[in-house]
Amino acid sequence: MPAETDETLPNLITIVGRGVPSAYEITVDGDIELVGADPLEEATVVTDHAAEGAIETGVMRFRFSGQMANIHIVDWNGVPAPKSPSTPEVHIDHGIPAQSDGS
Repeated sequence: MPAETDETLPNLITIVGRGVPSAYEITVDGDIELVGADPLEEATVVTDHAAEGAIETGVMRFRFSGQMANIHIVDWNGVPAPKSPSTPEVHIDHGIPAQSDGS
């Protein structure tokens, strides 16, 4: 990720799937973009201030600017976090620079 993006989108959200189909919706008061994946392949909808999609396994990462406004995650039955142990783990890091992949 270019340094310019690190400066304009300094915050990182990581969603880690737990092997159960789950849906997520993220809203921020700044800009948001999917990191390291093609939104069409991941069936992820990303607009200027929001992202939504589904995850079962693997990791989804989003860079964003501004403040986190809302994150809503539900498991395949529609049970929200933290009431369901099956919903994905979510990590929010503020001001974290992108890591180089060594290439």
